[in-house]
Amino acid sequence: MSYAITIRLPAGFAPTVERVRAALKEQGFGVLTEIDMRSTLHEKLGVEIEDYVILGACNPPLAHRAMEADRNIGLLLPCNVVVRADGPDATLVQALDPQMMVRLSDAPDLAGVADDATRRLRAALDALSG
Repeated sequence: MSYAITIRLPAGFAPTVERVRAALKEQGFGVLTEIDMRSTLHEKLGVEIEDYVILGACNPPLAHRAMEADRNIGLLLPCNVVVRADGPDATLVQALDPQMMVRLSDAPDLAGVADDATRRLRAALDALSG
C-alpha cells in the first residue's frame, strides 16, 4: 500500500526546501511546523543522516472541513511533506497521500476533502517538476 506522493528533483536540498514552501503556498498551504530530522537525530542520538526536513503543511479551510467530517482526523493533520537529500545533486519531495484519511475513517464527507487536498498537493509537487 503506497501512502506517499513522491517526486525526485535534480536539485540541491536547500533551494528545494524553499521551492517546496512556495509551491505549497500557491496551493493555499502554510507551513506550521518544520522538523529538521538531521539536526535532531545528531543532537539526540549522535547519528548522521542525509538532510531531511518534515514540513507540517496546513490549508485551514481543508483542515476545518476534515475536522467537521471526523473530529479524530486531527491525528493525521497537518499534511506532512518530507524534503530529503537523495545524493549530492538530487532531492526527494514526498507528501502523505490525503487519501489515507479516507482509508482510515468511515466518514463519508471526508472523501471530498481528501480529493481536494490530493489535487492541491499534486499540483504543488507538479509545479516543482516544471
